[in-house]
Amino acid sequence: MTTCTRAQATRLEEVLAERFGTAFSAPADAPGVDELMRMANHRSHRRYLPRTVEPALLRLLFGCALSAPSKSDLQQADIIHVEDRSTVKAIVDLIPDMPWINQAPVFLVFCGNNRRIRKIGDWRGKPFANDHLDHFMNAAVDAGLVMMNFIRAATAAGLGTCPISAVRNRPNEVSRLLELPDWVFPVAGLCVGYPAEAGRVSPRLPLAVTVHTNRYDEANLERNIDAYDPRRQALQPYRRQRYADRYADVEFYGWSEEKARHYSVPERTDFGAFIRDKGFSLK
Repeated sequence: MTTCTRAQATRLEEVLAERFGTAFSAPADAPGVDELMRMANHRSHRRYLPRTVEPALLRLLFGCALSAPSKSDLQQADIIHVEDRSTVKAIVDLIPDMPWINQAPVFLVFCGNNRRIRKIGDWRGKPFANDHLDHFMNAAVDAGLVMMNFIRAATAAGLGTCPISAVRNRPNEVSRLLELPDWVFPVAGLCVGYPAEAGRVSPRLPLAVTVHTNRYDEANLERNIDAYDPRRQALQPYRRQRYADRYADVEFYGWSEEKARHYSVPERTDFGAFIRDKGFSLK
């Protein structure tokens, strides 16, 4: 385990302070500093070098990703490597505002899989007695953990990634393209490649908003978000104001205004029906 130097600890403190807008303290002898720094300095990448990701490296990353924790060792996550470029293009055609999917050397789709455990029960002559919402959630969480493990492993190997939740915008079409059977569903896509640019750190809400002690507490939520908005705007301004056809432009367009507008218009309203069509009761 690598022990950090004071300079490394200071750099880690700086990166976290930039992201969260508050001071952090990293001990000069903090263990695992390389991994901590990779996590704190995470960036999404949407532009990639024209460089192939070697199959052996990709297989290694799959192994690291699928070493993630799994609910009750059920192992309900799958990775679909979409190698066929015509299929990648067909997915891009479904979500045309994300052309970087087609530009990424590697495109993956992480899926929740509740099918295997059902088939195992059939093979072993046991009933599936957990046909309710929790078994869907278990598979979705497993897939999310595997994707995050892949992102960490890919970053350590010098690759850049960009998650694509928009594969759920058109779930029926994506499911048909990938030939997903019942009880298997897409959670998110992931672009992978060697980054063509450094990317940038996305400021996050302060820990005072998202970390609670003993009980949930939102006493200062509005004040903290009002303070977050200008910090976020200074570091990562929005290029345009969402839904200009619905809402008048405002002088200051911060994160909270953007997200309020984002969820003021329905999206993915068919996803519940898609999941039920896949065989999940969601009771």
